[in-house]
Amino acid sequence: MASNWIEAIDARSASALASGALQPVQAEQTEMEDGGMRFIVRWVSSLAVKDAAKTAQVAIPGGPRDPNFNPFLNPDPELTVGPLGDEHVVILNKFPLSERHLVLARRAFEEQLLPLARSDFAALAEIMAEAGGIGLYNGGTAAGASQRHKHVQWIPSTAGNASLRIFAPGLPAGLPEQGVAQHPALPMKHCFVRVCCGEGVPVEVAADSLYAAYRLACETLALQPGEDGLLPPYNLLASDGWLLVLPRSAECFEGISMSAVCFGGTLYTRQPEQIESIRRVGPLRALAAVGY
Repeated sequence: MASNWIEAIDARSASALASGALQPVQAEQTEMEDGGMRFIVRWVSSLAVKDAAKTAQVAIPGGPRDPNFNPFLNPDPELTVGPLGDEHVVILNKFPLSERHLVLARRAFEEQLLPLARSDFAALAEIMAEAGGIGLYNGGTAAGASQRHKHVQWIPSTAGNASLRIFAPGLPAGLPEQGVAQHPALPMKHCFVRVCCGEGVPVEVAADSLYAAYRLACETLALQPGEDGLLPPYNLLASDGWLLVLPRSAECFEGISMSAVCFGGTLYTRQPEQIESIRRVGPLRALAAVGY
């Protein structure tokens, strides 16, 4: 693929928006203080559109696709940016949470629940080396995964987007690479690991660092291999020199689906009124409700 990923992503986004293949991002947001940190709670219209599309497919006899349809095995050419390495393909998220929201899917089918491989982190590292941003992974339905085909996601470091920077003041500044930490304000089970990744970091260096940190976090949290993959389900986030893993006990808080991105300081809702559900208890309690 061309060395300038952002240029290719923007070109594909423009044509996909023009054709209607890509849903435009419309959002309303509010800020909330909790635990000495500033959270953003954002209603994004594309999430409701995504739900409506699923409902329409079920309601129409002989509809356009069956429940086992896999959008990543033969991705829509209108949404496909291009191949990434030997094992992944870059796809625009059809129902984006922000502009340039990417899916980095494995070319061959593999279950989303199976442990991440070094190549999954290498794919993330290539995008992050050029544009920074945050890598995201939803390990299982209870962790917010909507597709079985293994994929990681990436969102840019645009103002208001998820980032692990929100937690930096509560983490040890001088921790060496592969050092493990917990954040005093997070009331759910979790593990931070110091990593070398991000804009300008060589892909091989970042991939090694992220993969080692992932394995360390899984060991620290006692994530155990089960029949279908690691248990319990979990979320992973990687940005700004940290990798964060959190085991999950449930997908939803009061009907609000929580995926990895919500643990990066920006919570997403499908309806504007759901913002008040989070305001009532505070973002930290809402997040803790779906963890351990």
